[in-house]
Amino acid sequence: NLGLTIFLLAQIRRVDAGSVEPASPPSVLRGSGLEIVDDQGRVRASIKLHPADPNFKMPDGKTGYPDTVMFRLIDPKGRPEVKIGASVEGGGVGLVGESDTTHVLLEAKGADTSLKLTNKAGKQQLIKP
Repeated sequence: NLGLTIFLLAQIRRVDAGSVEPASPPSVLRGSGLEIVDDQGRVRASIKLHPADPNFKMPDGKTGYPDTVMFRLIDPKGRPEVKIGASVEGGGVGLVGESDTTHVLLEAKGADTSLKLTNKAGKQQLIKP
C-alpha cells in the first residue's frame, strides 16, 4: 500500500483553478492535506495536518497536543490500519491487527524510544532501551 501510494503521488500533476497555461510540470506538490479514495468514494489513505490544541486531554492524563502531521492507510471498512505521525515531540508508527486491541506502536518521543506490542487479549509487552 505504501509503495502504491508513493507511486501515485509521484504521478500527480498540479492543478490550479482558473489556470490553463501550459507550464512545465511543477517540482513540488503543495497542499494542506491529501486523500486517496477507492471506487466507492471511501478514503483509503490520507495525509493531514492537525494544528496544535493546548486544551486536548490525552488518554494518559496529560493536557495539550502539538502541531502534528499524520499519514494513515485505511481498510475498506474505514479503520486506520497503519498510522505514521510526526510532531516537534517526535514520531511514531502504529500498526493495527484484526481488532483495535491488537496493535504495535513504535515511538520516539523526546529523548525516549519504545516499542509496545499488544495482543487481542490486551496483554502488552513494552520494550525500552
